[in-house]
Amino acid sequence: MNDRYDSGYDGEQQYEIVGYDDYGRPVYQAVPQQGYQQPSQPGQQSYDPYGQQAPQAPPAQGYEGYGYDPYATGQQQAAPAYDPYGAGNPNTGYDPYGQPASSGQQPRVAEQTAPAVPTARTAQAEPTAFVPQQGGPPAEGGTPKAEEPAGERDYSTQQFAFVEDPDGDSEDVIDWLNFTENRTERREEAKRRARGRAVALVVVLALVAVGGVGYLWYAGKLPGASSSDTKAGSATSAAAQKRDVVVVHLHNTKKGGTSTVLLVDNATTKQGTTVLLPNSLALTDDDGSTTTLAKSVDDDGSSGTRDALDTVLGTDIEGTWRLDTPYLQNLVELVGNIDIDTDANVPDPDNTKKGTAPLVKKGEDQTLSGKMAVAYATYTASGETQDAQLERFGAVMQGVLRKLSSDAQAATVTVQTLAQILDPSLTDKDLGSFLARLADLAKGGDYKTSLLPVQGDGTLSAQASASVVKTVLGGTAKSPDKDAAVRVSVQNATGDKDDTEKARVVLLNGGFTFLEAGTADTARATSQVLYSDAADKENATEAAKTLGLPTSSVKKGTVTSNADVSVILGQDYEPAS
Repeated sequence: MNDRYDSGYDGEQQYEIVGYDDYGRPVYQAVPQQGYQQPSQPGQQSYDPYGQQAPQAPPAQGYEGYGYDPYATGQQQAAPAYDPYGAGNPNTGYDPYGQPASSGQQPRVAEQTAPAVPTARTAQAEPTAFVPQQGGPPAEGGTPKAEEPAGERDYSTQQFAFVEDPDGDSEDVIDWLNFTENRTERREEAKRRARGRAVALVVVLALVAVGGVGYLWYAGKLPGASSSDTKAGSATSAAAQKRDVVVVHLHNTKKGGTSTVLLVDNATTKQGTTVLLPNSLALTDDDGSTTTLAKSVDDDGSSGTRDALDTVLGTDIEGTWRLDTPYLQNLVELVGNIDIDTDANVPDPDNTKKGTAPLVKKGEDQTLSGKMAVAYATYTASGETQDAQLERFGAVMQGVLRKLSSDAQAATVTVQTLAQILDPSLTDKDLGSFLARLADLAKGGDYKTSLLPVQGDGTLSAQASASVVKTVLGGTAKSPDKDAAVRVSVQNATGDKDDTEKARVVLLNGGFTFLEAGTADTARATSQVLYSDAADKENATEAAKTLGLPTSSVKKGTVTSNADVSVILGQDYEPAS
């Protein structure tokens, strides 16, 4: 029976390095004590890792393969020759994983010529004696295998857990960190969104406030900034507004007579207006003589009347639309009838029998056909002035605009369908675009009708200048040119109607423009020559001298808007023979 490797070991034994194995580890052997010499064992076979027959080596030689016995006891059983492929030793089957051969034969024991080093199989069978600072024999996979006590279980590398393997606890920690990080980010993002919404809300409120103030200022509703609150700048701001003005003459082809209105489109204030002009309005003829609106339409035509209106009202009329009653009837039928409020029962002009039902009934929201609209627009009841008839004509025109298309092209087609001959100053396209803009204002409720107040003598009152001429039309009478004649309005207060004609002849011969201001209700004893502007004082003095009035009658006072000098003839006036 073989002795163990540590049978000859004592605590005073010393070792020395005799070489290095295939893995670079030092190989030790016992240092012989003095007087002792390790006996040689002839016939002992050295270990050949590749299963080849190695030459016999004396015991004193160095390390050769794995056949070295570190304890040199000489009692270790010789290991079989190593054959990695199982060839060269037919009696021994090689198992690379350290399993015994299946042949059941005992391995051949070679004669030991040198101390043998136990292989992996031998190390499993018998424990190796302890060698200081020397690890156990290497494993067959090439990795050194640590020593283990005898009798314990052999573990393979697949059964060990390494520190590189992920731990389940680490994944939990990462998930928790991700959760906390994501929650923090969500909170920060929610705060940023809240701040963004707050800033956006403040900006929107500021814009709404600025827009509201701007609208109130634009509409003149801002306290302290409205047109009624301004004094010196009122006329200037009104005159600076952009307006389009067209004059409309309605000719009654059956009964005769005309009715005139101004259609005004204020592009600045987005306001449409129909200005009703009484036929008694005093105008100036081409030769400087005074005439009325109705007479000017018949005598001077559209062009002369347009210029006279520009002079009196201080407007800039762009064109004239002559609308005869048959064309008005066709226009109402083209737009599909109109709905207006009527203020009188209008009889059928084609049926004069008593007891016949009226053609147009008085009431609110009455639907009128073309024929009914013409009858209502030209109707004047017994005892009424022309102003009442003008109001009806204005209502019909506003009703037509509410039914007319707001599209410029469609409105132009409607005008062309009438097949009427327009004034050269106004084309079909221009009139259609103009009416379309007014139709849009009328449908939106931004449209009104205003009557121009005219005094009994046909002149304009101060109320007319303030309410209509300045506000709606944007000014007063135009200032005369540098070389134009001075306009003198004459009111007869002598009690003799012939004095008016005599004064007109004298003034025209003196180079003045004569404007008739009518006849006063009561006679005056003294005459007056008034001027409103200091620059016209000299003109007033010259007018008084021309009429044979004393210079003491010249005073500063109120002058009609269409004249430079106003003359009130008293009983002291003595016309020239």
